[in-house]
Amino acid sequence: MNGTIFTVLAGIVGVLLVASAIGAGLHYFKKDGPQQATIANLNQRIKAWWVMVLLLGLCVLAGKLFTTVFFAFVSFFALREFWSLAPSARGDHRPLFVSFFILLPLQYYLVATDWYGLFSILIPVYAFLGLAALSTLAGDTRDFLTRNARVTWGLMVCVYSISHAPGLLMLDTGVQPVLLLVYLIVVVQLSDVFQYVFGKLFGRHKLSERISPSKTIEGLVGGGLAAVAVGAALYGMTPFTPLTSAAMSFAIVVSGFFGGFVLSAVKRDLAAKDWGNMIAGHGGVLDRVDSIVFAAPIFFHLVRYFYTV
Repeated sequence: MNGTIFTVLAGIVGVLLVASAIGAGLHYFKKDGPQQATIANLNQRIKAWWVMVLLLGLCVLAGKLFTTVFFAFVSFFALREFWSLAPSARGDHRPLFVSFFILLPLQYYLVATDWYGLFSILIPVYAFLGLAALSTLAGDTRDFLTRNARVTWGLMVCVYSISHAPGLLMLDTGVQPVLLLVYLIVVVQLSDVFQYVFGKLFGRHKLSERISPSKTIEGLVGGGLAAVAVGAALYGMTPFTPLTSAAMSFAIVVSGFFGGFVLSAVKRDLAAKDWGNMIAGHGGVLDRVDSIVFAAPIFFHLVRYFYTV
C-alpha cells in the first residue's frame, strides 16, 4: 500500500477510535440523561463509519476493478431507493428496466475501461433522448413530461453523478489516481461530520426549516471551514499546492452541501425523512452519498481540466 494512503487511512482509523471511545463514554455516563437519543444516534453513525472506512480500505487494496464494481452496487441501491419513493406508472417500466440493467452496468463498464468520451455523454445525451423515445412506445401520455423528468433525474443523480467518483481512477495527474478518490471521500464526508458536530455544538440559525431543519448556518460555516483546512493539509496526496488544495476542498464542500440540500428538498417533496434504512444512523445509501452526488462530478472535471497530463 502506498505510504501516503496508509497514513491517511491510519489517521481516519485513529479518529474513529477516539470517536468510539467518546461515544462509549457518553453512553455510559449519560445513559439516563435527556440527550440519550442524540448519543445513541451518534454511536450508530460511528459504527456505520467503521463499515464505510473498511469498504474504502478494501477499495484501495483491491484495485480499480473492485472499486468500480463497488460503486456500481452503490448506484444500484441508490437508484432503487430513489424509485422506492418516487411514483412511477406502467409506462415507465421499460425505461426503468433499461436504466437498471443496461445503462447502469454500461456506465461503469466505461469507467473500468477508461472510455472517457462515451462515459461523459452516455447518460446526459443518449439516455436522455433514448429513454424518452422508449417511453412513448407505451402510449401513456399522462404526466409524460413529469414522469420522464423523474426517470432522467434519477439516472443522472444515482448513476451518472456517482460514477464520477471511481471515474477519478481514469485520470492521469502524476499521482496515484486512488489518492484522488480517497481525498474526495475524506473531504466530503468530513465536511458532513464537521457540519453535524458544529451544528450540534453552536447551531442557532437554521438554514431552512422546511428543507432540512437540522442544518444550521453555524454548522455549515464552521464545519465547512474545518473540512477545507483538513483538505488543504492533505495536499501531499494530490497534485495540488496547499492553496489550490484549499480551493479544491472548498469546491467539494460547497457542492457537497448543495448535494445534500437538494436531495433533502426532493425527499420533502416525496414526503419522506430518509431515502431508506439500510445504514443505521444514516438512513439509506442515497442519504450517505448525497454529498458525493454533486461533489464528485465537480471535482472530477476540475481535476481533469486543470491537472491531467
